[in-house]
This record gives sequence, structure tokens and C-alpha cells, in this order.
Amino acid sequence: MPQRTRKRWKIVSWNVNGLRAALQKGFVPSALRLEADVLCIQETKLPPGGAAEEMARIPGYETIWAHCTAKRGYSGVATYTRIPPLSARSGFGVERFDREGRVIETDFGDFLLFNVYFPNGQAGPERLQYKLDFYEAFFDHAEGLRRRGRRVVVCGDFNTAHNEIDLANPKANEHYSGFLRVERDWLDRIVARGWVDTFRHLHPDTVQYSWWTYRFRARERNIGWRIDYFFVGRELIEEGRVREAFIDPSVAGSDHCPVGLVLEF
Repeated sequence: MPQRTRKRWKIVSWNVNGLRAALQKGFVPSALRLEADVLCIQETKLPPGGAAEEMARIPGYETIWAHCTAKRGYSGVATYTRIPPLSARSGFGVERFDREGRVIETDFGDFLLFNVYFPNGQAGPERLQYKLDFYEAFFDHAEGLRRRGRRVVVCGDFNTAHNEIDLANPKANEHYSGFLRVERDWLDRIVARGWVDTFRHLHPDTVQYSWWTYRFRARERNIGWRIDYFFVGRELIEEGRVREAFIDPSVAGSDHCPVGLVLEF
């Protein structure tokens, strides 16, 4: 399908923490209010061919799904797009990771977009290692695309707060997965490779969060974490393509809120 010409792209990422639950909390009206050209959601928790897929259609959008085949009602991502991609696929070619339905790649010509739900390492040492292995394998893949001259955008729930500014209680959480030094070191390595955290690039001193536990009235008290990101290859920054990066805590319906990026070509 041919790509439509478009100068300005608004891309939004949102972990919905279960699409069936999100639908009951007004997911479709909320999604329409975001007015995104592309909406990437994570943690759909739908089985392949789930009936909720039909319920979750958004008028005017094409939808691409990736499901977990290893465990029912787990993980899963979906990409809604108003602009037909040149191509789309789930996964990135490593069966160990692709079976959990964590990645959708869409090619829009001017850039490749990855919608990713990175693993959580809180279940124990084995899952923490799985998370670190996933980071390495995925970014090796993305790096290869950059070396071939592609502009690459990676969005989603990274399940790690990078620096102390990115969570309300850093000292209290430094021994818990999500803020472990080994996880933060991986984000340091990604940055050293030429990947840019777009929100932090444009808002270096802004304290804003994208996830709050459902406990302790954390969202009401704004005791949160910034773990949802848009990372882009440095080339997009150098070319001046990144125009805006934002977090929208006004959108309810999940323990995460949407984060976004505006690109111009």
C-alpha cells in the first residue's frame, strides 16, 4: 500500500495494563482525544484472535497486533495508525523474545517505528536476566538498521527509570528492579550508542512521571516513575526532526499515562 505524504507526525505510546479493562474505562474515546497519527499501546493481555480486538477498533485507524503465544493473557502490543505503513511485522527475529508478543515494527518510509513492551525484572533473577538480554538483543537489531541508514524511533514501556529525576523516591528503590544500577547502566549504554531520550532532551530539568502504582493514592499524590519513553537515533535530532516530546497525565484508564513525540519531515 503506498505511503501518504505527511509532514508532521504525532506519535503516542501508552501502556494500557490490560485492553479489556481499558475498554471499560473509556479507552476508545480517550484514544480519539489524543488525536495521534500513530498510537502504540502495550500490555494488551489479549490472546491471539481475542474478541476484544474487534471491540477495540478505533474509527479511522488500521490496527496491527502482536500477541504472546507463550502464556495466555500476558504481554502483547498493538499499533493503531491513520497512515498505512509500507510494511509491518511483529517481533524482531529472536524466537526467545518474539513468543512473548512484545514488539511491532512499522515502516513509514521516512522512519521505522518500534512499539515495544520491555520485560519487567521484578519476578526474580531469571526474569531480570531475561530483561537485560532483551535490551541487548533488541538494540543490536535496531543498531543494525541505523547502520544501514534507517531513521529509527523506539517507543514503549521500558520498565526502567533512568536517573534519579525520573522517580519520586530514588533512594528507597535503588535495590528494586526498575531502578537497579545494572538496568540503569543499560540505558546509559543505549545513550552512549547514540540513542536519545526525546523527553529528557527537550525537557532536561522537568520532573514528570508516566506510571504510578495503584496503591497508596500514588497518582493523586504524584509519587510516580518515568518508565515510558521515546528513544530515537541521534540522526533524527541532528536533522531537526524532533519537534515536541510530552507526557499527558490527564488521560486516565491505566496505571500509566500516554507519552508522545512530534516529528516533522
